[in-house]
Amino acid sequence: MAEKILKGTITAKGTEITVLSAGSPDDFISLTDIARYKNSHEPKDVAANWMRLRNTIEYLGIWEQLNNSNFKGVEFDAFLHEAGSNAFTLSPQRWIETTNAIGIMSRSGRGGGTYAHKDIAFKFAAWISAEFELYIIKDYQRLKTDENSRISVDWNVNRILAKVNYKIHTDAIKENLMPPELTSRQKSNIYANEADLLNTVLFGITALEWRKKNSDKDGNMRDYAAIEQLLVLANLENINALFIEQGMAQTERMGTLHSIAKSQLEAIVHTKNLVKLKTLSNKNNNSELLDN
Repeated sequence: MAEKILKGTITAKGTEITVLSAGSPDDFISLTDIARYKNSHEPKDVAANWMRLRNTIEYLGIWEQLNNSNFKGVEFDAFLHEAGSNAFTLSPQRWIETTNAIGIMSRSGRGGGTYAHKDIAFKFAAWISAEFELYIIKDYQRLKTDENSRISVDWNVNRILAKVNYKIHTDAIKENLMPPELTSRQKSNIYANEADLLNTVLFGITALEWRKKNSDKDGNMRDYAAIEQLLVLANLENINALFIEQGMAQTERMGTLHSIAKSQLEAIVHTKNLVKLKTLSNKNNNSELLDN
């Protein structure tokens, strides 16, 4: 998973479960979170008990053979031979390090734990409870189709739009706020200061403050923004560029941009609600026609 990783959350029977995605079908789901449904105090023990089973080792080995050309088959055979005996134990870390497995991974630090490819995670959930597995699959499908999902097409389109307008924004800063005698460091500080103006207006927090609160996440706050926020951000970058060209002071720009951001977000939410109501009304009308 070399691509930028995005984080989402699904809920199954009151248990929140983290999903890591690179925008491909190969999502990784937290085994640690799934295990908490069985034992909230010692989730590692639940995963360890599952991994010592012969059926589990067989499944993991077959999955790796199908998906991992660098999988160490000899080491896998040794584990398979030992599996099921009373003395046999196997941790995710040992499995990964010994067999060069890619279907399971461990993340350290805040928000860390053991994650597995969705194929493996669903298998683990089924071992815990067939009902629990179905709840996980259902909400996972909801996550993948959610219009506000960070990996949806709409999100990516708006992220690209925001990046395009970022160039317009930085050009206005360069041409109007940077005397030629400034050092590279001073110029970087001005760019960062103006970016944080928009961050504060829209997200209520600076980039540095966000990183301190989200040290376990890759990327920046804009990579985790909702579709509505990205759309407003693209507009704010254009508007702020115009204000800079007009010579408006930063304090004045901040107040005006905050009002614009608030009104635009409210307008987008209102429009979305109207669309939902119209869709619901159409469905109800169609249902009545079918009944008649």
